[in-house]
Amino acid sequence: MDEINELMCEEPGTHADVVGRVRESLPDDDTLYELADLFKMFGDSTRMKIMFVLMESEMCVCDIAELLGISQSAISHQLRILKQSKLISSRREGKNIICFLADDHVRSIIGQGLSHVLE
Repeated sequence: MDEINELMCEEPGTHADVVGRVRESLPDDDTLYELADLFKMFGDSTRMKIMFVLMESEMCVCDIAELLGISQSAISHQLRILKQSKLISSRREGKNIICFLADDHVRSIIGQGLSHVLE
């Protein structure tokens, strides 16, 4: 059996009760697009490194750049993307910008993703 047919039903037809129940619980398209955009943020290794760093400690932009060996401008660009996606937040302390994970949901998503990868 080839790969395409491996995941096809041998007997065509649907299970109306299951289809109906699941259809009722399916989020609307706009919500699913937002969810897909959220998960795109986790698709870049530099952004993942930044979020892992911020799981350990709040840090200023220059310290993140030093730790990861990436320019401050590149880090700042990625931080802007993460902030627009509401995955991180920041505050000013004197001349420094301190970044941190936005909330425990972000920590949970990363933790569960890591557990899945390490299984």
